[in-house]
Amino acid sequence: MDKPIQVIGGGLAGTEAAWQIASAGVPVILHEMRPQRFSPAHHSEQLAELVCSNSFGAQASDRAAGLLHEELRQLGSIIISKADEHAVPAGGALAVDRGQFSHDLTETLSHHPLIELRREDVRAIPEGIVVLATGPLTSPELAEDLRRFTGMEYLSFFDAASPIVVGESINRDIAFLASRYNKGEAAYLNCPMNREQYLRFWQELCAAEQVELKDFERETAKFFEACLPIEELARRGEDTMRYGPLKPVGLSDIRTGERPYAVAQLRQEDKAGQLWNMVGFQTNLRWGEQKRIFQLIPGLENAEFVRLGVMHRNTFINAPQLLKPTLQFKQHPTVLAAGQLIGTEGYTAAAAGGWLAGTNAARLVLGKEPLTLLPTTMMGALFEFISSASPKHFQPMPPNFGILPELGERIKNKQQRYGMYRDRALADLASWKAGLSLEFAEVHSLSLPFTGLTSAGN
Repeated sequence: MDKPIQVIGGGLAGTEAAWQIASAGVPVILHEMRPQRFSPAHHSEQLAELVCSNSFGAQASDRAAGLLHEELRQLGSIIISKADEHAVPAGGALAVDRGQFSHDLTETLSHHPLIELRREDVRAIPEGIVVLATGPLTSPELAEDLRRFTGMEYLSFFDAASPIVVGESINRDIAFLASRYNKGEAAYLNCPMNREQYLRFWQELCAAEQVELKDFERETAKFFEACLPIEELARRGEDTMRYGPLKPVGLSDIRTGERPYAVAQLRQEDKAGQLWNMVGFQTNLRWGEQKRIFQLIPGLENAEFVRLGVMHRNTFINAPQLLKPTLQFKQHPTVLAAGQLIGTEGYTAAAAGGWLAGTNAARLVLGKEPLTLLPTTMMGALFEFISSASPKHFQPMPPNFGILPELGERIKNKQQRYGMYRDRALADLASWKAGLSLEFAEVHSLSLPFTGLTSAGN
């Protein structure tokens, strides 16, 4: 090997990519600009910092996110392995203690003999085999170099993070611990509202003062529908929030035994239960407005906020025009990309892109053909979609069953249909791995001394 593979960006995608490259026996340099330079969304210098939520989404494998988790487990993902290890109660979701999760990954990668972690701000795409995993907040200089490299402008949408509340400041005489329909462990604090309380909250939210966007942001602002600011939802109608993040179905107020008119939920942020994330309350309100309005929610009248909501522009490339389903650039096949930069949405999807880009970068060095995942798997369908969607209307895509090829028969029951998608995906993934014979198992068994992960062939 002439020189190591270069991975740019130490988020979820870059961390996963670097690990898969090193696990293939190939040296890798992982570049991370923090602490030399921070993005607007990052607060620590740890690798794989979770900036918007501590949740990886639904855990059940008959849910899209859960199926993606299971596929990554089968493929030896370091991100999902550490997420499982540092999981905190979250009902039916896979959520982690953010600090422990990122710290463990930083330590694990730092001690791998084939990984060199360089804390530096890379401002141009290096020569050789490269994985770009710089995320939606790529530095302006590197973004400009990528624009020249591709000959195309970035696309963009706006993303927002929810506030985090100190657990001791939540009024437990009002807020009650329960999961919807009593599914899984009771891991959400629920703040019930009657109709009068909800309408006052809704009216104040609609009239609240937002942070003003800069001129260039206003011209290109698009909201990603799966992560709309709470005030944007409120302005869409009186009942929009009651059918979204404030829906009361499946919950009963412990004081009355009846279903509330609306419910604001908080999800446990850390293992000790000292911090709670306001579910679905991503926002662009001014900080003073956030405190005033969110304290109108019953149970949060004395809430102390360790982090208030923030909003920032996320940028991504036009993947259908630029990328193959192997995550190689069509015109520059020695450069690969992964993470939200390519237009996938969510933590698990970022890890999945890192797995494929890292695996294929290593295969290029080893003289092997890059892999394309089967479209019947959630991973394969996601990368097939972002590489073949309409370039004109391309927007970030989260994992979902709608992108999978249809089943051979029509199944009306949704739960049964999703279960059949799962069964087909996992069976096809197992056959795909078997088709790679010992090559795949031998490559990934190299990760065993460092993580305790089982070989991907097992």
